[in-house]
Amino acid sequence: MPQEEPLLAPRVSSEQSSIRNAEEEDALLTGERTSRSERQRGWGFWREVGLFAWALIATAAVIVIAVIYQHESSGVQSDGKHSWGPGGKPTGKRNLVFMVSDGMGPTSLSMTRSFKQLTQGLPADEVLVLDKHILGTSRTRSSSSLVTDSAAGATAFSCGFKSYNGAISVLPDHSPCGTVLEAASLAGYKTGLVVTTRITDATPACFASHVNLRQYEDRIAEQEIGEHPLGRVVDLIMGGGRCHFLPNTTDGSCRADDRDLLAIAQEKGFNYLNDRKAFDSLNGGAEAKLPLLGLFADKDIPYEIDRRTQNDVYPSLEEMSRAALKILSEATADSEQGFFLMIEGSRIDHAGHGNDPAAQVNEVLAYDKAFAAVLEFLDKDSTPGVLVGTSDHETGGLAVARQLHVTYPEYLWLPGVLANASHSAEYAANELQNHLGQEPDDAARQAYTRELLKKALGVEDATQEEVDALVDTENPIPPAFVFADIISRRAQVGWSTHGHSGVDVNIYASSTKDAWALQGNHENTEVGTFLANYLDLDIDAVTKRLEDSKFWSSSSPPSTQGEIDENKSFNWLGDPLGEDVRIEDLDSYHGDFKKRSLGGIEELECGCGAVH
Repeated sequence: MPQEEPLLAPRVSSEQSSIRNAEEEDALLTGERTSRSERQRGWGFWREVGLFAWALIATAAVIVIAVIYQHESSGVQSDGKHSWGPGGKPTGKRNLVFMVSDGMGPTSLSMTRSFKQLTQGLPADEVLVLDKHILGTSRTRSSSSLVTDSAAGATAFSCGFKSYNGAISVLPDHSPCGTVLEAASLAGYKTGLVVTTRITDATPACFASHVNLRQYEDRIAEQEIGEHPLGRVVDLIMGGGRCHFLPNTTDGSCRADDRDLLAIAQEKGFNYLNDRKAFDSLNGGAEAKLPLLGLFADKDIPYEIDRRTQNDVYPSLEEMSRAALKILSEATADSEQGFFLMIEGSRIDHAGHGNDPAAQVNEVLAYDKAFAAVLEFLDKDSTPGVLVGTSDHETGGLAVARQLHVTYPEYLWLPGVLANASHSAEYAANELQNHLGQEPDDAARQAYTRELLKKALGVEDATQEEVDALVDTENPIPPAFVFADIISRRAQVGWSTHGHSGVDVNIYASSTKDAWALQGNHENTEVGTFLANYLDLDIDAVTKRLEDSKFWSSSSPPSTQGEIDENKSFNWLGDPLGEDVRIEDLDSYHGDFKKRSLGGIEELECGCGAVH
């Protein structure tokens, strides 16, 4: 019986196969025919052509898809409008909450996260609420500097345009630009501002007023209550800054004139709240009436690390945010339009200016709680909405690292040092200055200072040099800065400046789906454009109305911040800029590596009205 051939056995001998393969290779190289039929030769040729063409088409398709994906991921189409992702642009009634973490850079989160894990006994994978909602990053430069201030930064958010440091929703050509809040108000949305600094400070000011320089806080206050070319555009205001609404004949006023804006606001229909008791009477927002003006501090609401011991005096950012959300939600329950609310964690920035890490971690935690409160509201509310948050800039040049000696440093920083602090450096400085003014004995002053360091900052190993620096009334460095440095050195937290830095800052959102266009790295103006596009607002139309108000003036006398020529274009924006204010083009090197003398102490202060 013949042996069966294996299934995969070759049908020709290896010798025949080798000869045929060699003939085919020669044919491919020389173009000569083999012994195969013409039909077989034709099929092979067209098969090769087809494979080559398919490879070209596939490669081109991959390139096109990649380009389209990158273009779409940038969030902005060629016509300047945002791409809205697979779900498309939202339609119908909707709400928008925009949160600003003033002065908070990426390192602030790292520092606060470690602080929270330590103080609450959490594992390394327990993070901040903010950490779970990072969407992208924002570039922060202004039209006049690679390092922006809050005014130019907030103008980018409110108007969607770059402007110079110090500009409050004013462009470099000194014309006003319409804001997202103004456009929302004119389109029928209810609007609100909630902050922990003065309501006349740069960020809130940029949404509801227009002035050439941020220092014109008296004029900003006037516009916020409705002395504005568009009339009243803000329905709800909560924060500090009462002093700019009080006449200069009243204790606690910081106005330059005798105008009583609180009385004027109430004549315009505002319901005024001035303390914690009045805030509590809102019953979480259920008992409120719009328009509402809540001013809970003469200047800024205290740092959270200090406010928490004065909870019966000042509401927290979270409490104000929850109340504002409820108030605006109920006010728009039967409306075809929703609301726009700007919430600012204002004093993160101040803690950065003061280089105070203990104050800053508590400010970031307070902001994180407010962020969580907004997410909770959006999750439960029947009206669709989105939360977008970012920072106008980073403050302090913060690093969770510090080299204390010339020898190579250890790799560590110590959040436990911050946990020992019960108050801010600002609080400690105020306490010290009040005591030094009443205690002439040097030994008693030094003893008090050491006790204050223990009580306020938890520092029990102060050096004699540190104590001397605090009690020396001739020291050009403010006591608040000395206190902050004492705790920063022990925690091994570093700061490169008492000003701002040019680092990119994070963009956050309630969900990727709702803010798909803000994924990746963007100019800060793109954040502003997104806000307007999300609510279908016509910012250009608002700008046109403002431009038509070139010679507008309030029926009331202008605030006394210099005589104003009533015939001059845009006189209502305040005095013209001085020659030393650069509006466009970046500065250049002027030999600034040299150490400057500390000069006047006022240059180091960061208090009410300071430029930051």
